[in-house]
Amino acid sequence: MHSKHRTRTGATLFALAGTLAAIALAACTETKPENIAGPAFSASGASGASGASGSGGVSPASSSVYDQVEFLGNPLVSEVTIVKANHESYNKTQPYNTATFRPQTEAFITGFGRPQALASTLGSVLYPDILIVDATKNVSTAGWLSWALSSGWGGRKLTDDVVDLGLSAIFSTFLSNESTAFCAPFQLPLCTDNVGANDKPFLSTFPYLANPTI
Repeated sequence: MHSKHRTRTGATLFALAGTLAAIALAACTETKPENIAGPAFSASGASGASGASGSGGVSPASSSVYDQVEFLGNPLVSEVTIVKANHESYNKTQPYNTATFRPQTEAFITGFGRPQALASTLGSVLYPDILIVDATKNVSTAGWLSWALSSGWGGRKLTDDVVDLGLSAIFSTFLSNESTAFCAPFQLPLCTDNVGANDKPFLSTFPYLANPTI
């Protein structure tokens, strides 16, 4: 899950680093907080004021409030299948708000004439909107949707072409042989973005992401 937050205070980078774990846990709860309170470090403590604790002279405070401004779990769910007018409310929701948003995802799929059975299958896979990882499976089966479609490892590999896979799952015969399919899996005109691979190689060590283009 990917969540981005903005802070209302002048918290230092050190303070932000110290609260990342708490934010991640809070974002995965079943509640729906608009504001997520968390620990912070005062400006005076960060600058080494007298009486501050720790070797760096930093003292904790509790005045920071964080706003969740984006929520992303499975690729393409919010960007493609949620009504545009509802993107803001989706970005402030929690992963388990299935009752509100799964019907919108399924309606998007059936809106193109695809069968309800396909929409229900994808709805059950994509909600709750979290990435599933089953560490008991062979790592060679890792890949987006693999946990549901082939009893695989799950999660998402950096090399996964999630756009082609998502388009093929919705519009092709990949999961449904109905005559309503618009294209063959991973083929034009609608089941691929025609981008074969990342434009730079991924790294073999942490952080594994490809180097940025400058």
